Formats: sequence, C-alpha cells, structure tokens
Amino acid sequence: MTAFARGERQADAGELVWEIRSVNHRYLELFIRMPDELRAFETSVREQVNKRLNRGKIEAILRFKASESNAQGINLNEELLVQMKKALHQISIHISDSKSPTSIDILRWPGVVVPPSRDPEQLQQEVMSLLDETLTQLVETREREGGKLAQMITERTAGCRQQVQLARERMPVVIEALRTKLHDRLAEIMEEVDSERVEQEIVIAAQKLDVDEEMDRLLTHLDEIDRVLTTGKPIGRRLDFLMQELNREANTLASKSSDKEMTAVAVELKVLIEQMREQIQNIE
Repeated sequence: MTAFARGERQADAGELVWEIRSVNHRYLELFIRMPDELRAFETSVREQVNKRLNRGKIEAILRFKASESNAQGINLNEELLVQMKKALHQISIHISDSKSPTSIDILRWPGVVVPPSRDPEQLQQEVMSLLDETLTQLVETREREGGKLAQMITERTAGCRQQVQLARERMPVVIEALRTKLHDRLAEIMEEVDSERVEQEIVIAAQKLDVDEEMDRLLTHLDEIDRVLTTGKPIGRRLDFLMQELNREANTLASKSSDKEMTAVAVELKVLIEQMREQIQNIE
C-alpha cells in the first residue's frame, strides 16, 4: 500500500532521521539504507519492520548527523595505515609505474578513519525507538488508505449482487424464450408438435444453461469478502484468492449465456471483479 512516513530525533550522539516509503507489492520486499557506522543495527531493523508490516515494497532510509559536541577530530586506524603502506610498497616493486593513491584516497578507504566513540547500546535504542515511531506513522497512513479501499470494494460487491439479482430475474425469461424457440423449430419439421417432447428438450437445454449454483457461489464469495474486510487483520492474500474464485464463476456464467442480457451481466461482473482485483493488490 502506498504511504510515506518521516521521523526525526535529536539524540546525544547526533541527529537521526528515518524515512520509510511503501509502494504496492504482493509480498513484503524490504530495502534498507543506513550509514556504515550504524550498519550493525540492520538485523534488528529488519526484524522490527517484519513485525509491523506484512506486504509491500518497503524502502527504509536512516540518516545520521553526528553532533558537534560529539566530534573528536579525525581519528585514524594507524595499524591499517601501516598495512596499506606495506601493500603499496609491494605493489611498487612488482609494478614500477603504478600510481600511488593520494592522501584523500587513503582517507576514503573503509576503516582508515575511525568514527568517534559512542555508546552503541544507547544509540541503537534511539535508532530503534525512532524506527518504531516512524513505522507507527506509516501504518496509520496505510490504515487510512485501507479504509478508503475497503469502502470502494464494498461498493463493488454491492454492484456484483445487483448483477446476480438481474441474472436470477432474467433466467425465467431465457427459459421461456427457449421454449418458444424449440416449439417453433419443431413446428417447422413436424405436422403435429409433441408437447411432451418439447418439454423434454427444454429440460435438457435448461440444465445446460442453469447457473443457479454459480450465482449461489458468487453470493457466498461476496459475503466472505465483506466479512474479511471487517476483521482488522492482514487480508490481502485471502482477498486475492476470493477474486480468483469470483472470476471463475463469472467466466462460467459467461460461457453458459445464451442471451445478450445475461452476457451483459457476466461482462459487468467481470469488470467489477477486475476493479476490485486491481485495488486488492494494494491491501495488506
């Protein structure tokens, strides 16, 4: 479900900012971007997000700006510098025309600059606490959008019920038209129409056209959709399944149709189902 949340906090170590974006996706797909000095917290971050969210493509970005009061100048990893000096010397022996890195290049090398010492537990607590607040904001935004989607889906299920009712009302007309058609055809080829034979043919044809079971199942699935929308739990995958079942029944209804109005009902059902299916991809 599409949503955005931003949380800021001024901690002792510096300023923390979480930005979390969520877009539509059938499953939970999580992308985390963090400063290297806070990368040790990534596992805890993933666990926290997995507890709060079940669906969507999630991008979580953490920004950190150390406070000036915490700055202690530039501390260098002298042991690593010695190792780099030896490595550069070895390279120059084997490759005489090798280009030596500049001081800036060396400073950019991972691990050369030692970050200022901080209380990692306190910093992790601040990071995770702010993450929880930002996730709460994101969930609230998604819930508001989910409420609007639920209303839209409920309107579509009501529309589907209307189409099923139209189909039920139309079926006697379809059967009567079939009786007249068979009677007229038999009258063309027989001097005396056998009424019993006509009724037998009508029964056989009506059985092929009978869609009562399909309409009953359609109504059952529509009732289940309305029910799960009120559960307050993650329902996206269940609704996905129900959309497949609705579509199956609508296809059967279309295949059995021998009347343009019944065909129109089946087409309208498929339109309503597709509208619901597109929006259900956004629901957790």
